[in-house]
Amino acid sequence: MVAIEVMTMETNQEVNLVVITGMSGAGKTVAMQSLEDQGFFCVDNLPPLLLPKFAELLNESTGKYRKVALVIDLRGREFFSSLFDSLGQLVKCHGIHYQLIFLDADDETLVRRYKETRRRHPIAPDSTLLEAIIQERRMLEEIKGRAHHIIDTSQMKPSVLKEKIVSLIAQKDDAKMTVTFMSFGFKYGIPIDADLVFDVRFLPNPHYVDSLRPQTGKDSEVAQYVMKWSETRQFLEKIVDLLDFLIPQYMREGKSQLMIGIGCTGGRHRSVAISEYLYNTFKGHGNCQVAHRDIEKGG
Repeated sequence: MVAIEVMTMETNQEVNLVVITGMSGAGKTVAMQSLEDQGFFCVDNLPPLLLPKFAELLNESTGKYRKVALVIDLRGREFFSSLFDSLGQLVKCHGIHYQLIFLDADDETLVRRYKETRRRHPIAPDSTLLEAIIQERRMLEEIKGRAHHIIDTSQMKPSVLKEKIVSLIAQKDDAKMTVTFMSFGFKYGIPIDADLVFDVRFLPNPHYVDSLRPQTGKDSEVAQYVMKWSETRQFLEKIVDLLDFLIPQYMREGKSQLMIGIGCTGGRHRSVAISEYLYNTFKGHGNCQVAHRDIEKGG
């Protein structure tokens, strides 16, 4: 799926391009609906080969269509290989830079969704459903590897995905990179959209202190417990120094969002306290936010 927010060149406004693609069944219809709700003009299944010509037509529309969403997926796979060539032409010939958002989900979730909807997979006629999903995943490896944002929709409700898409689209006009510190529990899996992951399971665990177990890393008693150890202070000194170096490098490369995962066993105590500390340390330097994926899961 490709979402394009276009502002006509005749008004000297910058053209912003957001590309949304990914696995069939991972939520492209929901993403399209969220963009429609935001006033995007939506076109389904446009061949990538026609993307530069489409951009020309939009520029000639004198601003009539300032927000446009396109769906590009493997239904037109004979054209799909030309996607990056077409996007390259947009940058080179039209000065249009883009953000690439990849929607993903695990194989089990995709199989279940297709069985529930009784829809046919775009490449299923040539193979079984699971074989088609595996083949599609291989075909999309390069695209996923070049994505600016990867959203795993396996456990997402449609309303949550809509909010995520709207949030990413809203960030396009912000010149500053957004840094998110995401706490999580390794027992629930590593966040698929994390750019950097740090493991803090080596720190003493508040879970084994009876009075602290019911609390979370957002509570002062837990935070004080996590922070009192010399290894915690050494770790924070090193990670802050590392991020002081890395964040400007990512900004220089044009990255719009940096997701930093901080993981402990259950995602309730150590990772939360460390994420809150890092957020408070860096929030004065630009766009910064904190999120706790597994804080309500019981540790």
